[in-house]
Amino acid sequence: MRFAERTGGRVPKVASTVEKDQVQALQRTLYRAAKADPERRFHALYDKVHRRDVLERAWELVRRNRGAAGIDQVTVAEVEQYGASRLLDELAVGLKAGSYRPGPSRRVLIPKPGSSERRGLSIPTVADRIVQSALKLVIEPVFEADFLPCSFGFRPKRTTHDALQVLVDEAWRGSGRRWVLETDIASCFDAIPHQQLMLAVQERVVDRHVLKLIRGMLRAGVMQSDGTVRHSVTGTPQGGVISPLLANVYLHRVDRAWKAADGVLVRYADDLVVMCRSEGEAERALVVLRSLLADLGLQLKAAKTRIVHLREGAGGLDFLGFHHRWVRGESPKHRHVMFLARWPSRKAMQHARDRIREITGRRRLLLPVAQIVQELNQFLRGWAGYFRYGNSTRQLAMIRLYAVDRLARFIAKRHKRSWRYGWKAVVHLSPNYMGLVSLHGIVVAPRPNRPWREKPNAAGERRR
Repeated sequence: MRFAERTGGRVPKVASTVEKDQVQALQRTLYRAAKADPERRFHALYDKVHRRDVLERAWELVRRNRGAAGIDQVTVAEVEQYGASRLLDELAVGLKAGSYRPGPSRRVLIPKPGSSERRGLSIPTVADRIVQSALKLVIEPVFEADFLPCSFGFRPKRTTHDALQVLVDEAWRGSGRRWVLETDIASCFDAIPHQQLMLAVQERVVDRHVLKLIRGMLRAGVMQSDGTVRHSVTGTPQGGVISPLLANVYLHRVDRAWKAADGVLVRYADDLVVMCRSEGEAERALVVLRSLLADLGLQLKAAKTRIVHLREGAGGLDFLGFHHRWVRGESPKHRHVMFLARWPSRKAMQHARDRIREITGRRRLLLPVAQIVQELNQFLRGWAGYFRYGNSTRQLAMIRLYAVDRLARFIAKRHKRSWRYGWKAVVHLSPNYMGLVSLHGIVVAPRPNRPWREKPNAAGERRR
């Protein structure tokens, strides 16, 4: 594909509603076939990867996600100028002829929220992302038919809050599972052995062209900052479209083996907790988990592995951005009630403050105040939209107050005045805090054994 030959004009979307429905129908058919026969191995899937409607749906997913450019420095916008249909034609021809070869990914380091550590991401080219998305659309339903309820990460129609609800339910149910093993897998995406991963894939998919395509994606390598390409026999590069699915396929072996172990496993990608009834059960769960992962060539991250007893007055655990703690009701009416509460963790709070400080930084003083408010609102809505499903009233109020303070300081610096000037402008002279979004009254507290999406009615009670 020669991107020098640009058309210069933007092209409309190439995926119609009809084509989207056709792809969904294909996925439903594959899912039902896999669900009906757990022993079935699929021999003919490759022709579906380069189907035009599948490629068009894959392009829509890539276009919607935008994302950075790969090693060829070609962006999604440039593909739109070049012509999306033209690119899809070229990819379809290459896939049919067997001449398509995945290219190396571009390596970037991004900071981990609330930490000084940095996470490595591998960014494929836009064309490679389209092919990965097409492959995922076809093979995901096959594996999804096998995945177990204990797995929540990067799966359709399953969210972090579904995983968090399990903790609430299990801590409350019966005598309660309040001994918790919390851990995660060390360098999971980088450590998965390719050979064993392919064996896991072949339990369901034996189409040799699909297997060759997956091997090509795994072996494509990553271009380092010095321009060298590093190839490895391990890892599903984090950042690739197909990587989370392949990681779930591999870790499904842990989920499957856990049926015979004690405790309730909750896995979100490489983050795990095991809810147990006693300390001894939690210690046995740790031994079993280490053994299962060792068989897969993986290991637990020692610094994040510990056993926590959820009890009143004791500490808690962090999982999926929330801090969880066993507490007693605050009001006299509810002092007899004890439950597992959750609110944003310290890292999550620090990440919010860092982002707000970045938006209102000194280097942005020349930007209009309306733009700063708009960016603050965009972040606050997204951040609060996630953390509102918890006991987070106090933390949301703190973050909103911090945003008000930072906006006041921004205005004061912009006018070369004191902080009091900015605070007066935002809080006292503006009827709506200059349009800064309110986070009051949006919290939905989790309840055991009730869907977390339920909303309170006018009387403040949960609808059944």
